[in-house]
Amino acid sequence: MAATLKNVRWAMALEIRWQDISGLIRADNALKRLDSHAKHLVLQRAVNHTGDKARTKVIRALAKQTGLPYGLIKRAVRTGRAWGAGADAETFTEGRGSLTYTLSSKGGDISLKYFKARETRAGVTAAPFGVRKLFAGTFMKGGRFPKRVTAKPLNGHVYNRAGKSRTPLEFNDSGVIIPAEMLKGETARAFMDVVETDLPPRVIHEIERLVPGFFD
Repeated sequence: MAATLKNVRWAMALEIRWQDISGLIRADNALKRLDSHAKHLVLQRAVNHTGDKARTKVIRALAKQTGLPYGLIKRAVRTGRAWGAGADAETFTEGRGSLTYTLSSKGGDISLKYFKARETRAGVTAAPFGVRKLFAGTFMKGGRFPKRVTAKPLNGHVYNRAGKSRTPLEFNDSGVIIPAEMLKGETARAFMDVVETDLPPRVIHEIERLVPGFFD
């Protein structure tokens, strides 16, 4: 069993890969008594069940860590599940499939627009990383205070003027990069904790589910 964190440019992944169960003597001995299909099916079910549980905790932690809405994070995190066993031993082909469960995301620095941005006279306030702060001199609207109006060309994004004239404008990002945040802090810890505590006993559970009375 291996839980790993991967970084490939702006695409990152949290990964459970079943490789070795040394130390899990009870499960190891039990798996040796199963045929290839049954063994793959047990591990596939265990990895996917544990991965799904980890996914829920990762998304919650990542939403809190980044300051982004839960729904947006849920859409941004993609899932790759273990596969290959099916339910029919007769159609099972050993070596076909995967015992890897992956949570991944990609993308760059996210616009301040998505962090509950609000314009004030002093500038826009927004809450990247869950902490509201003032971005002095920035704006989202046009016109004079207090009758500011939505500026359609800005599309709700946050800008500041690059110089003393009205143009050019500079786009303001948040500093939040979802793939990078997946590998940090509470998000990474949530993933690792679930894998380390839940995966070994889940293997035992899946063996007993597949073969009732196996450990009697």
